[in-house]
Amino acid sequence: MIDEAAIAFRGAEDNRLVGSIWDGGGQPVLLLHGGGQTRHAWQKTAMRLAERGKRAITIDIRGHGESDWVESGNYSFFHYAADVRALCAAVERQFGERPAIVGASLGGLASLLAECREGPLMEALVLVDIVPQMNPAGVARIIGFMGSRMDEGFGSLEEAADMIAAYLPNRKRPRTLDGLSKNLRLGEDGRFRWHWDPAFMRGPTSIDADARTLLGDVLGKLPHLDLPILLVRGMQSELVDEAAAREFVAQAKNARYVDIGGAGHMVVGDRNDIFSEAVIDFFEKQSVASH
Repeated sequence: MIDEAAIAFRGAEDNRLVGSIWDGGGQPVLLLHGGGQTRHAWQKTAMRLAERGKRAITIDIRGHGESDWVESGNYSFFHYAADVRALCAAVERQFGERPAIVGASLGGLASLLAECREGPLMEALVLVDIVPQMNPAGVARIIGFMGSRMDEGFGSLEEAADMIAAYLPNRKRPRTLDGLSKNLRLGEDGRFRWHWDPAFMRGPTSIDADARTLLGDVLGKLPHLDLPILLVRGMQSELVDEAAAREFVAQAKNARYVDIGGAGHMVVGDRNDIFSEAVIDFFEKQSVASH
């Protein structure tokens, strides 16, 4: 069994990015979570990647988990992409080769944006239920969930678990709340709030800032992108419909996609076993092709 160890990097604004590494000794793989999550969402997948010989590195993206809340309030896609660039450079310096990236939602879009604008930065990219052309209704539902208790918080972990269960009725409720506790922080008032900076959603340079322009830029550059890409779509996704997935792989010349049955947008948590095997299979085929 490969144990988890602490690791940390610096982002584009010298912001501290806290991570964990399961060091299987081989190719580094950065795992970047979605908005509102923390690096702990990747734990099972990271362990399995390490068992297959990868250096699995999970990162709390800026403003999330244990990573710095940036004083600038810069939380746009552009700034997350700048952190991806800094991470790729740091990983290459430390381990001697460019990383592959597994990015869920925001983590995936930031990685795609970074590669389109400033690549080559990475060896391969797995996009987890995200494409530039997202379903607007799905985006609104996710933002509504994230913002609904942003200030008020929760009186207990159980109260937060109830809200999540109502939002994700098809997911089996966990037996313990240990995992949930890593996504919440306990305030001085005794209430639990999400483990991310509220400026992420309502600051002067929030995640919505220039989003349409930046994502349009990505779409324009997809046909020229020479990078192996796997899009893993939750079959019940409210964010990426099948037509959008097909359009994406038609535009990105070296991309393909797989559907995960029984999963929505939160593919990693919904069907981690199938998801992890799809990612491992993709990386192993890329390794064979490169040799």
